[in-house]
Amino acid sequence: TGVDRAILDGIFNHLTEYPEDFAPHPKLFKQFQLRAQNYQTQQDVDWATAEALAFGSLVVEGTPVRLMGEDARRGTFSQRHSTLVDYNNERRWVPINTLPNAKARFWVYDSLLSEYAALGFEYGYAHTNSKALVMWEAQFGDFVNGAQIVIDQYLVAAEDKWGQQNGVVMLLPHGYEGQGPEHSSARIERFLEACANDNIQLANCTTPANYFHLLRRQMHRPFRKPLMVFSPKSLLRNPACVSPLADFTKGFFQEIIDDTNVKVKEVKRVLFCSGKIYYDLLAKQQKENRRDVAIIRLEQIFPLPIAQIQQIIAKYDQATDVFWVQEEPMNMGAASFLKMNLDVLEFRMI
Repeated sequence: TGVDRAILDGIFNHLTEYPEDFAPHPKLFKQFQLRAQNYQTQQDVDWATAEALAFGSLVVEGTPVRLMGEDARRGTFSQRHSTLVDYNNERRWVPINTLPNAKARFWVYDSLLSEYAALGFEYGYAHTNSKALVMWEAQFGDFVNGAQIVIDQYLVAAEDKWGQQNGVVMLLPHGYEGQGPEHSSARIERFLEACANDNIQLANCTTPANYFHLLRRQMHRPFRKPLMVFSPKSLLRNPACVSPLADFTKGFFQEIIDDTNVKVKEVKRVLFCSGKIYYDLLAKQQKENRRDVAIIRLEQIFPLPIAQIQQIIAKYDQATDVFWVQEEPMNMGAASFLKMNLDVLEFRMI
């Protein structure tokens, strides 16, 4: 799912282009300048830019892209800016739709605050047009609660009940970063209870590049499965959460990411985790210069890549402890699911 560097450069150059008589909001200039500096000088890509590159590359290849959510055009955390608005007259400009070599279109809409109706419509759209990448984004993770009927009756069961494949993607902002306990959780445990027979996909990525490849994998596969992405909040601004450009021109989505900061034979403890908490563990590892603790990222929680997990544990044959680490309480998140499926590996929970 890698993309040629020249294509990526062409897409990036269009992300902040607009007509001469168009005046975007003055507060955006600093954000755009920093994004350009990271991309062009440091050759680093942040989360929002990686997403835009995924959208743009698919459109260039001829795959229509449709994104809808309560604040999808700007992005709930003012990170996406897929639609620019003229500061003077409120005229709208969608940069991705100005790509000169595009073979398809990009649609982005702000939806009403009825998750039941919105997700139901997008599910139907994805069913009708299986060649389009169709995404619905909750403003916060807990907003998905109102769409539970659509999830239970359609997303997780339609293929088994009616033989209907569907590739709709749900973006659910997740992470314990304040704003109340409800906004902090997209209820990973609730989705995992509905997982069976490879019916859906659950991912919680830690790098922009892996998110890029995940979105592209969704459309490059010869089949369709619903995809739930537990997307970050603080990582959108975290300077450590960037990926080198080289990671976008080659490779594929990694279901597990091993620790490259340690020497295998020195590792005494292996920590498995998923999502944002990785950066908290990484900061601790670097501050204390711990080379005896390996931090492994589980990027895809379902289908659970059990064989890869077993290989990694076998690799660290000097380790005496294997832990699962999460932000959520024990009865939330992935802990119960992993304990049920990986008990033979003697996972312990933190």
